[in-house]
Amino acid sequence: MGNEDRLRKIKIILKTLPDKPGVYKHIDSEGQILYVGKAKNLKKRVSSYFSKKHSEERLRMLVRRVENVEIIITNTEFDALLLENTLIKKFQPWYNINLKDGKTYPWICIKKERFPRVFSTRNRIEDGSEYFGPYPSSRMLRTLLELIGQLYSFRTCSLSLSESSIHGGKHKVCLEYHMGNCKGPCEDKQSEKSYNQDIKSVRRLLKGELKAIRKNLHEDMMLHSQKSQFELAHQFKERLEHLKKYQSKSAVLNPAFGEIDLYSVVDDAEYGYVNFMMIREGSLVHSFTLELKKKMQEKPEELLQLAIPEIRILFKSEAKLILLSHSVEYELPGIKFQVPIRGDKVSAIQMSLRNAKAYRIERLKNIQIVDPDRHTNRIMAQMKHDLRMPCEPRHIECFDNSNIQGEFPVSACVVFRDGKPSRNEYRHFNIKTVIGADDYASMEEVVYRRYRRILEESGPLPNLVVIDGGKGQLSSAIKALNDLELSSKISIVGIAKRLEEIYFPNDSIPLYIDKRSESLKILQQARNEAHRFGITFHRKKRSKSSIKSKLDAVKGIGPSTQKVLLSSFKSIARLKKSDLNSIESLIGVAKAKLIWSWIKQEA
Repeated sequence: MGNEDRLRKIKIILKTLPDKPGVYKHIDSEGQILYVGKAKNLKKRVSSYFSKKHSEERLRMLVRRVENVEIIITNTEFDALLLENTLIKKFQPWYNINLKDGKTYPWICIKKERFPRVFSTRNRIEDGSEYFGPYPSSRMLRTLLELIGQLYSFRTCSLSLSESSIHGGKHKVCLEYHMGNCKGPCEDKQSEKSYNQDIKSVRRLLKGELKAIRKNLHEDMMLHSQKSQFELAHQFKERLEHLKKYQSKSAVLNPAFGEIDLYSVVDDAEYGYVNFMMIREGSLVHSFTLELKKKMQEKPEELLQLAIPEIRILFKSEAKLILLSHSVEYELPGIKFQVPIRGDKVSAIQMSLRNAKAYRIERLKNIQIVDPDRHTNRIMAQMKHDLRMPCEPRHIECFDNSNIQGEFPVSACVVFRDGKPSRNEYRHFNIKTVIGADDYASMEEVVYRRYRRILEESGPLPNLVVIDGGKGQLSSAIKALNDLELSSKISIVGIAKRLEEIYFPNDSIPLYIDKRSESLKILQQARNEAHRFGITFHRKKRSKSSIKSKLDAVKGIGPSTQKVLLSSFKSIARLKKSDLNSIESLIGVAKAKLIWSWIKQEA
């Protein structure tokens, strides 16, 4: 099908689309699903793909490949969200975000069997058993299992406890019974009704319904106390204390808030990380982070919109209040979305954000070790995004000037390849045309000399030039690039030390990058390397000047002899500490006597 026929077909499809919520599928010429999306209004959303120019290259490529559009109408936008999620998982379209559901994390299982066992597992088996989780934090999992063991007694054996085998005396109680960890249902020492009542309480605990559990434990304690069963009453009192201790450790919000879900998101150029926290009666019940692979530069709000229905289904959450780090555009029936701006709720969202960031850092460290090329590619893509560059800064050059009150002015240029120093390409410069401490003119001279030579030698130009300084130094460097007609071929920024401000050409307002971002760290490393390299050269030049100026006073010692002494002793102090024989071996007996006589006079 030609492009004109393709566009004609799509125009007809757009005219027939309804103004209703639903899901749409972009399909290519071979019938492959390229992209699945949801819409509050199918006609407006799908038409937007073909009615305007798109800045993202991937989006332009997607639109060029679309041959057909299929839709599924739903009753509500929330239904469309759920359906979109299901279809993405089923078809894994090329242009959709990849979902990673954390199947390797452990769960707490209530086994479907007579006298159910309660245990942790990483394998979900579709046998009717109940699974609660997943739990990315093994500490939280152990804490919950420990609390369950303190409150209730369940069997750990895998015996098939049928009614006939129990009444037939087939089983005998084990050590767990004698240790008080099991009440012996295998010998009918605990009824199935009593056992299942405890299992019901465990379900409530895992769902975060701590208030109901506290109420039941308190009622049982008072009942046994009224019957003068003080030992049993004390046992229930201890259980209440265990529960209160657990709740005080995990409390993050005022218990009066009831059921709340928290969602926060952090992202970089490639991935988004959505952290979910289930809060029940002020206590943290679950914490989970979902990793999303970006396909078309999705914004944080879009990542949240996709993750919320996925996570709500995964954790079977029915919370009516959802706190968010970013606002979302859709509505869920009976659900209130809120981006808090003050109080305890803000603290809770900040805690969720910290967890998302920690998860991201952990993942990035693993990638750096396992796949360093992917790590480099990700950083380069992030720098391109942060610094608004047309290409990735694979080749960076950074300049810094050094002088003391205008004396011995020098400049340094350091080179970074793929975010790492390329020390054999470092260069230093003596300032030739500038008199005195004129940092701006010195910067202009050095940048001009550096890239004039590269042009003369047909060498590779950098993707990014970094200037150590603010607007003044940056303007001088831009002038040099303009004189060489390179301003449109090289990206350039200035980095000011005081607040780590990033300045761009023709923009008086600086950019402030996150202090912990890798983009800023590479710029800082380049700046620090240029400063170190420049200072080292400056000190060496100053030292040479010092020894030469003092030896100029010795009659009969010319520049060539001074150079030999400088190469060997490096400084006047070391020369004065040497002996006559060492000096004679370098410059001969006659000149050595002159130097030795001068040293004695200086002593």
